[in-house]
Amino acid sequence: MLRPVVEIIGMTLTLAGGLWAVWTYRQSLMLQRAKWVKELYDKFYEHSDLKGVRNLLDSDDDGRIRSMVAAEGPEFTDYLNFFEFLGYLWESNQIKDEEIRGLFDYYLRNLKRNEAVAAYIADPIKGFEKLQKLLEMVEEAERK
Repeated sequence: MLRPVVEIIGMTLTLAGGLWAVWTYRQSLMLQRAKWVKELYDKFYEHSDLKGVRNLLDSDDDGRIRSMVAAEGPEFTDYLNFFEFLGYLWESNQIKDEEIRGLFDYYLRNLKRNEAVAAYIADPIKGFEKLQKLLEMVEEAERK
């Protein structure tokens, strides 16, 4: 009579332990994800090379922006490569739509807004396919 009760208690404790392990694992993943998103935020908003391009795109100085695109300087390509990497993370489900839009929506829309920059990104020879898909996701979310 005591044996079935002990087995039930053992199974219950095993199940509870398994659920606790899953919960702990998920909490750890969420914490890691938050750290990772913070690192992306820090890199984008504090890296001086990215700041210069970001400020220029924000200025609406079409002539200087066209010159920057035509020159294809390292600051400009680093800026786009940051978003290409973000597109890779998004495409591989490492970062969520909401996280991207919450942190970078305005700057992604800035890339799409300027014709010279948008054409550069859309050119398949330049290799920004993931960024192009990311821009489409942002545009789609904007329409909703």
